[in-house]
Order: sequence, then C-alpha cells, then structure tokens
Amino acid sequence: MIIEPSELKSARDRLMRAQGQIGGIVRMIDEGRDCTELLAQLSAASTALSRAGFSIISTGMQHCGTGEEGEVNRAKLEKAFLTLA
Repeated sequence: MIIEPSELKSARDRLMRAQGQIGGIVRMIDEGRDCTELLAQLSAASTALSRAGFSIISTGMQHCGTGEEGEVNRAKLEKAFLTLA
C-alpha cells in the first residue's frame, strides 16, 4: 500500500526531530555527559520514533480498502502495529 508523502508529513516531522535528538545523544556520549541525561534523551528519541510509527500505521489503516486487498493490507498493518507495541 502506497501512501502519499503529504499525508505522512507529521510522521516525517517526528522522524526529523528524532534524527536531531539521536545526533545530540551521540555528541553527549562524545562529551562524556552524565548517563541519566543520556537516558532521558534516549527515551525522548524512542518515544518520537514510536509515535511516528503509530502515525504511519494509523494513516495506512485509513486507506485500507474493502474486499480481499483491504484484508491483506489490514493484516499487514496489524502485524506492524504489534511490533511497535
């Protein structure tokens, strides 16, 4: 199932923020920062990635068709959803 990029803008924005957070975490490690600060940033990046994934799945579910093809798409999305949970 293909989804128009414009419909995934919020997920893309979350991923870009997470990309920046991950770069910041790498710099923090290089600087020898406190591990609790690292873990807080790592948690924030992980949450951003999960929310982007849920957003993509949610958008995909809105596009599921009916009939046999819709059932196949829905099954794939449900499997993807469970990998994020």
